[in-house]
Amino acid sequence: MHTTAPPRERTRPWFMLALGLFAQVAGTVAVTTPAFLLPLLTTEQGLSLGQAGLLVAAPSLGMVLTLIAWGALADAIGEHWVITAGLAVTALACLGAFLATDLVVLALFFALGGMGAASANAAGGRLVVGWFPARRRGLAMGIRQMAQPLGVAVAALVIPSLAAAGGLGEALVFPLAITTVATLLSALFIVDPHRPPAAAGATSGRPANPYRTSAVLWRIHLVSVLLVFPQFVVSTFALVWLITAEGWSPLAAGIVVGISQLIGAVGRIVVGIVSDRMGSRMKPLRVVAVAASLSMLALAAADVLGWPVLAAVVVVMASTITVADNGLAFTAVAELAGGRWSGRALGAQNTAQFLAAAATAPVVGGLIALVGFGGAFGVTAILPLIALPLVPMRDKMSGKSL
Repeated sequence: MHTTAPPRERTRPWFMLALGLFAQVAGTVAVTTPAFLLPLLTTEQGLSLGQAGLLVAAPSLGMVLTLIAWGALADAIGEHWVITAGLAVTALACLGAFLATDLVVLALFFALGGMGAASANAAGGRLVVGWFPARRRGLAMGIRQMAQPLGVAVAALVIPSLAAAGGLGEALVFPLAITTVATLLSALFIVDPHRPPAAAGATSGRPANPYRTSAVLWRIHLVSVLLVFPQFVVSTFALVWLITAEGWSPLAAGIVVGISQLIGAVGRIVVGIVSDRMGSRMKPLRVVAVAASLSMLALAAADVLGWPVLAAVVVVMASTITVADNGLAFTAVAELAGGRWSGRALGAQNTAQFLAAAATAPVVGGLIALVGFGGAFGVTAILPLIALPLVPMRDKMSGKSL
């Protein structure tokens, strides 16, 4: 006889998703706060752009150093205390930054904040995959992937105005407050999903390393790295391209880029729903790869034509398409790695993408200097085509279609 789950059990996965989403939004606010302090650091603090850039990069460096470690800890003890402990570290780092009187100490606290915030990135995806059935994971992970643009948007709205009104100290109160609230909510309400038993045949109770038994995860990581370049080319250079090459005012260009980020966040959810309906993460990923290449070619064509309205339309289109792969790849990595390896696998996925993103600005910036915006957009269009044949369509070990 069919039985309906109690209302509490039906809503609990969505509550866990909301908690995980807020945890990562809070961590993102803390990590991106230094970027929105640039005007204050270069004017009132008298730092050069290079010196201020080091402060901005410090949280990302901290995240890269600890993503896999947090994921491994989540695999070992669960998500609840990993997310809580990481956010507590970030909150304490924000307090330290608030009290710091030396710029070197400030940079160290920014880095420490990034190290703590990485816990929500690595364990948050594991939490979502653990609580949701396969038929809804694409949707759930698409919602969860909205955390980064939401966190950036919140920081962009709040931090500059606080810095302008009260200086560095007042600006740092907000990330301290939001990470403290997120720490308390995580400690009180996050519940670990059911942990699957160790795979049959595993020696000493230790699950088999999925990186040794198959190349599928390696291929998804590589595909994601190749697809990150177009994403960060658009997010990094679209604004300056619209202003310097297409004649848009800074305010109008900022509105276009902001709208494109919001549409891109919604697009991740739509692609996730499509993958649930298709019962496949890799088939939509191949479509996204082709579309990403075409969108970069469209940007190159718009640069050649020099039509400002077309440029704005193409920026929105490219921004939406080039972020659509994130949720698909994250969901696939967590599912294929299994419950006892997904934390480490998601940490590795994040680490690879962060490193690729860090390389995008200097590499593409130099390319723009050589061949212009249009040429750089055209070269970037090649990378998704390289990724296309690398997308795994079948797990050779299980024979399962991906």
